[in-house]
Amino acid sequence: PREVVKIVLEHNAAAVILVHNQPSGIQEVSQADRALTTPLRKALNMVGTQILDHVVVAHEGCKSMAERGHL
Repeated sequence: PREVVKIVLEHNAAAVILVHNQPSGIQEVSQADRALTTPLRKALNMVGTQILDHVVVAHEGCKSMAERGHL
């Protein structure tokens, strides 16, 4: 979370969309993805930045955590 917050502050971002490739290659939002998003959301909220979405990229396509109700 600290590195993400540093980048957000460098760009003076009011909102972000997080994206990462899924190491397993499976096009699904994992428990680890949700577990990482929670502290990121808390850290970014402290500096006034909103997470609009967290997108998981896999071989077959992408999954949006916002569309799945995980944000």
